[in-house]
Amino acid sequence: MPDLSDRFNNNYKKHAMENRLITQLKSGGIGRLINIVQTLFVSFLRIWSIPIVLLLSLASGFTTFYGMSYFITPWIALIITVAIQSIIVICSFELAGIHLKANRLRYFSVLTSLIIAFVASMAFSYFKFYEISEHGSIRIERINEVGNQVDEYLKKLVVVKSSLLAQQKQELEKLAKEMSQAYFGNHPDIPSQYKNQVGEGPVWRHIKAVHQEKQVQLTQLEQQFSLIDQSTATLQASLNKLDSDLTHSEQAYQEVSQSLHKVQLEFNQLTAKYRTDLPSAPVLMTYSQFTETVKPSVNNLPKFTLFPLIIAGMVDFFTVLLSYRLEFSAPGPLTEREEELVFECLKQFSEFRINENDAVEIIIEKTDIERARHYVDWPRMFAVGLLLSRGFLRKVDDRRVEFAPNLYPLIAEKMGDKLQQIKAQTAMKNSARNG
Repeated sequence: MPDLSDRFNNNYKKHAMENRLITQLKSGGIGRLINIVQTLFVSFLRIWSIPIVLLLSLASGFTTFYGMSYFITPWIALIITVAIQSIIVICSFELAGIHLKANRLRYFSVLTSLIIAFVASMAFSYFKFYEISEHGSIRIERINEVGNQVDEYLKKLVVVKSSLLAQQKQELEKLAKEMSQAYFGNHPDIPSQYKNQVGEGPVWRHIKAVHQEKQVQLTQLEQQFSLIDQSTATLQASLNKLDSDLTHSEQAYQEVSQSLHKVQLEFNQLTAKYRTDLPSAPVLMTYSQFTETVKPSVNNLPKFTLFPLIIAGMVDFFTVLLSYRLEFSAPGPLTEREEELVFECLKQFSEFRINENDAVEIIIEKTDIERARHYVDWPRMFAVGLLLSRGFLRKVDDRRVEFAPNLYPLIAEKMGDKLQQIKAQTAMKNSARNG
């Protein structure tokens, strides 16, 4: 039986609400319909602020935890992050309900806590947004670093190659000059009895054999250097591929490392018999170091850029703003009893006018007569506060408030109901008199 009774009461309330809504639509017309739609839309926006605040807090918490985990143990960073985000939401919500003049100590303590949590969240979130925004720049810097190391090494190889070829050519020219001296008998190694005799003597034939051998060595050396030039070209192509082929970056980086090692090996094998002071090849970073994200530390912070800080600040600012608005502007339309209470209390005000915004304006201060009579105005002031918090009134200044557009249909409906009651009472009186 209790279940049937509860079910009956629920169905009765449901049908009563539906009948009331239909009656309001019929009596209020299009204005009432617009008011209901507008009220529902505004209420929906205010309720929608709750999941937005939670999502923003979750996003800010993730970036805060990500940045904080660089400096402390992850599980401690998680606990601190939860505390920071909770302080931001709770303090923002609480700050809207605190008046500075009412409790200065509480107000400033909450505000200080909010500022500290806000700065901490924004500071640690900066590292994550820096990594995201500067990811391309960091990759380019590392590619340039590898390229510069390789270029410096190749320049040193070019210097060694040029000096070695120049030395070989200089020796070849010297042999050619000695061979000419030997032909004309002016070479210092020619015995005195054969001096100044023109012709191809034994000294000339010996120098010519050395010259030819040196010529062959120079030709072979140039050919071997041309092979190294091909390996160098392959190395340069691998560097270009590293910059352009993002999908196969690991393979491209391995090709750069292997090509560099090949150039070093071929060059050292070729020139070791001529020189010992050969340049050392650079030690490239590993691929994991090449692709690793930013890892800041207390002694090694990344360079400051403004854009990641702005993004981090925006996320926390929107969290604070929406959390503040949740308390500052309470959601929800008026119930039937609240409508009756508001209508009756507003009727207690005596000073109404149309202001410059073409809106009905009320003077909410007591009149001189009311002060003289010690009139108690808390019921009507309660109605004003209720309507302000629900968005049905707008505050003009400390003395005046004006009707919001969604209040007019409500007042019109109540005035219509009162008019219908007056007409019904008049009709009953007339019928009683005629009877």
